[in-house]
Amino acid sequence: MAFPFMDPRARDLLRMRPGELDELFARLPPGPIPNGPAAGTALIATGTFLAEPIARFVRAAAWQGKTFDAQRGSLVNRVAPLGFPAVRAAVYEAPSRHDGRACIVLDYSKTSLVARFVRDEIRAVAPGYYLGKAYVFGVPVLSFALQF
Repeated sequence: MAFPFMDPRARDLLRMRPGELDELFARLPPGPIPNGPAAGTALIATGTFLAEPIARFVRAAAWQGKTFDAQRGSLVNRVAPLGFPAVRAAVYEAPSRHDGRACIVLDYSKTSLVARFVRDEIRAVAPGYYLGKAYVFGVPVLSFALQF
């Protein structure tokens, strides 16, 4: 059963195996630095029957998405069931840790004590839709999607 606020493209990503997500990410362009609120979908245990229930739980209980300010080169995550603004990041284009090609970096190292060892990278799947990879201490830990 799909949850009603999930974009059909997110369901497609949830069905992909982790290696397929990596291959897709490697093919994508960085796209423009986004602006405004984005709904987030955690891509955990993709390619398994658990992927959608986990995404549903994460959205309901922990992480709603991100709100970007392209002019300032920053963002804030929306967390908890009510989407409180928390955990800021600097946003800029730079080489990806995944493959050295250009991506949009979401850098928490100078903006957050809690997440200072986190770096997200995003690339455009389609206008207003991004695939992301999250790194902790330089190690990829999960993927996510952002829908504007």
